[in-house]
Amino acid sequence: MTTPIYDFIQKYASSGTLRCHMPGHKGIAPEGGTKELYSGDITEISGADSLFEADDIIAESERNMASLYGTAATVYSAGGSTLCIQAMLTIMKQEKRRIIAVRNVHRSFLNTAALLDLDVEWILPRYTGGILSGEIEISAVEEKLRSCEEPACLYVTSPDYTGRLADIKGLSAVCRRYGARLIVDNAHGAHLGFFEESLHPIALGADMCCDSAHKMLPALTGAAMLHTSRQEYASLLKPAMSLFASTSPSYPVMVSLDLCNKYIAGEIRRDIAENLVHLSRFRESFSGRLEFADSEPFHITVRASESGYDGAELAELLRKNGVECEYADSELIVLLSSPFFRPEDYARLSEALEKSLASAGRYEKNIRSFSMKLPEKAMRIREAVFSTTEDIDVENSEGRICGAVRVPCPPAVPIAASGEIIDRNCINIFKSYGISTVNVVK
Repeated sequence: MTTPIYDFIQKYASSGTLRCHMPGHKGIAPEGGTKELYSGDITEISGADSLFEADDIIAESERNMASLYGTAATVYSAGGSTLCIQAMLTIMKQEKRRIIAVRNVHRSFLNTAALLDLDVEWILPRYTGGILSGEIEISAVEEKLRSCEEPACLYVTSPDYTGRLADIKGLSAVCRRYGARLIVDNAHGAHLGFFEESLHPIALGADMCCDSAHKMLPALTGAAMLHTSRQEYASLLKPAMSLFASTSPSYPVMVSLDLCNKYIAGEIRRDIAENLVHLSRFRESFSGRLEFADSEPFHITVRASESGYDGAELAELLRKNGVECEYADSELIVLLSSPFFRPEDYARLSEALEKSLASAGRYEKNIRSFSMKLPEKAMRIREAVFSTTEDIDVENSEGRICGAVRVPCPPAVPIAASGEIIDRNCINIFKSYGISTVNVVK
């Protein structure tokens, strides 16, 4: 697999060319230990191509990525999956499609809805213990699509933050039946295309999806891809992205995507197969002591409260034993592995978890009763976000209209969406997640 962006950067960095162009560091690091980082950071000079008008080395690298994922087109983002979400929803707005979304979206979806003035119709998943995860019921989707008189699109997050996978094949079949488009926030699933049987949304029938390469592949933070299975969308992806993106995308981030192609082509299937063995052994070693959530294998999601532990306490103990979690609350701990994990990493994780369990307090096993209903809507999302707002104590927010969504990231899943009236149920959920203030319309 060729690596045209990486090759160009390496050649330029060693050429000794006087850099009378941006960036201002001129390839020289303020600290000696970061020399390679700075020497490879360039702008759109001759031969380096341009991300949003690509016809040379970037275009070649993107074609390589498309061939690996089996897409009609794949384009790069140096602005994470957020930029890809903005582009996907822009194309849906251009087609005048009604946006139907499953509620456990990332807040970047809501921010995009505000920017594009989208009026979103929500589907509540059947939640499992909290707002992060739940089952998307095909019947609920079909009912919503059947009642929609205009062209529609369905927006789903899969894997969700705990690693739970939606039935993308079933959802795509329903969408095709009603002429709707299926777009997927697959930020946590860039590796899914390289299992023995592909679990990637494009392979399962999605029309567009985004992958955050940095979450599960050896890529720098901010590296992401936007895929489509529809040839008619291929020429629309970059114009849509350019509405929101910097005109100076990070070349180090794009180099990391370029090198991911080489890794995917040569090593990822072997690494996934080897890691699956270690992941299975890891889970088995804690069988009977810990409950694990139903997730794709590389998300190790511990149902702490159902196992008789406080997740936040256990995460702090893991931290003291040299392990930093992806996310923890009283109910859950999310530990992310990846195909790049080594056998010794599982040994370290097992040892740290054993020590942490030995020190942790024991509690009565608890399966939290959780109910979520859609709050009443008072404003369009855009109107609320761009109103004059204030931050107030959650306890005093009942009856107020939610302004900007400022839930913590991770996990960045909204409880009340912008424009909705905060009710007592919302307040209870805010408090259960340790959120003490909320932004409301004045």
